[in-house]
Amino acid sequence: MAGWAADCRGTLSSGETEVAALSGQGNHDKIGSVLVLGAGIGGMQASLDLANSGFKVYLVERAPAIGGVMAQLDKTFPTNDCAMCTLAPRMVECGNHRNVEKLTYSEVESIQGKPGAFQVRVRKKARSIRDDKCTGCGECMAGCLVRNDAYLEPLELEPLPLADDELAEVDRILSEHEGQAGAVVPVLQDINAKYNWLPPGAVRRVSEAMGMPLSRVLRIATFYNMFSLEPRGKHLIRVCMGTACHVKGARRILESLERELDVKAGGTTGERRFTLEAVRCLGCCGLAPVVTVNDDVYGRITPEKMIGALDGYPA
Repeated sequence: MAGWAADCRGTLSSGETEVAALSGQGNHDKIGSVLVLGAGIGGMQASLDLANSGFKVYLVERAPAIGGVMAQLDKTFPTNDCAMCTLAPRMVECGNHRNVEKLTYSEVESIQGKPGAFQVRVRKKARSIRDDKCTGCGECMAGCLVRNDAYLEPLELEPLPLADDELAEVDRILSEHEGQAGAVVPVLQDINAKYNWLPPGAVRRVSEAMGMPLSRVLRIATFYNMFSLEPRGKHLIRVCMGTACHVKGARRILESLERELDVKAGGTTGERRFTLEAVRCLGCCGLAPVVTVNDDVYGRITPEKMIGALDGYPA
């Protein structure tokens, strides 16, 4: 929304309908306040110029935040300056300026009057948050009951789908990390190392033993790609598909392994001997193309040599 300014009255009121009015005291009095529509780079600069001249400025933006679309740019023409380097100082100054009142997530409904004494009606959309407490962390979006269906833990949990020896092993791992703050990641690492994946019963046992919601444990387990919620093979093959490896023929190596193992990337062989994965980067660009099998690194590898190396990994 482009910047646009009009003289207006600087009083703001809101009711149950979330409608605010900027109105003049009289139909003929000039008011020392200004309404600026659009909080892009032009609107912010106009607001700052007017505010520094002594005017009370109401900056109206229909988006939830100021800044406009300039943040989506990388460089600006013709100076080739960084877009954020141009935008960020104005956003900070607008946010802290005492003469600039920001009306974000708002839209103008009507304008009446004449130059010097406009009456402007602005609708403020409901945010369902407290503006004075919001830090912009986004956590409320993850737990929003409007966007997401509420999930309630059943009162009576089903029995853990774990054999007695597996349950004893998970409890042993939990006991090793007992009393450690933030031990959920090390616990999941040890379980993943033991079984080469995270069995559902083990994840539930970790949730119960550590007093954490199952959703939080699953959030951690799905965030790190070292964890798997699907059964993996005994040996994990990772083919690097980063830029250097791609140029050196990583795609041919991956296709050869798919034919040899009769699985696609992300799949596991029928006897669970191998799991084949394509990853973005293994950090060994100087050895491209690179393939890892468990903790073994194969650099400058060819499709033929890689297939031959698989014989060294028993079922």
